Amino acid sequence: MTLNIWLLFVTTTFFVSAAPGPNMLLAMTHGIHYGVRATVITCLGLMVGLLLYILVSAAGLGALLTASPRLFAAVSYLGAAFLVYLGIRSWRAAPVTPEAARAAGGMATLQRFRHGFFVALSNPKAVIFFTALFPQFMNPHSAQLPQLAILTVSFYAIEACWQFAYASGGARLSGWLQSPRHIQLVNRLSGGAFICAGIVLTGVSHH
Repeated sequence: MTLNIWLLFVTTTFFVSAAPGPNMLLAMTHGIHYGVRATVITCLGLMVGLLLYILVSAAGLGALLTASPRLFAAVSYLGAAFLVYLGIRSWRAAPVTPEAARAAGGMATLQRFRHGFFVALSNPKAVIFFTALFPQFMNPHSAQLPQLAILTVSFYAIEACWQFAYASGGARLSGWLQSPRHIQLVNRLSGGAFICAGIVLTGVSHH
């Protein structure tokens, strides 16, 4: 892998990761309610879920998922159901201020990790993304493992930076969320976004 190829990968990943999908939405939502430090655990769950998809893709199972419409649909529906579940919970959540939520201990550490992990796994398109993207930047005539390691570490660094940025942006919003009406508005917006993401995911089809 040449430096130019790596820089092209970094540029591509930078813009792809910046897109406000379910992962970034969760990082921002937890940043609002629990602060940046507590959201690090959420981001860790997100990254572990993404790592699992990278390993699945590297093992060739991504191609199996792509080739099996029924398996792809099953994973899509499970992921969509989880996103809709999170959306309904957020929509119906009591309007508790971020300060009150932190004082009460907020969401348990393991629960934040699980939310991140399962949200990352909620979209099987990630497998197709990794299966399709990584090989484009790998030299088939060179050792594959070192190249995969470089791409994975680069992807992780960029993804982590964007998750931190979204969590920080959410934490900055917490100062505005001192009235129940504002909190309820954010709960409804984030809940609606998760529900919409779940509905969109059910429409993902295999081509």
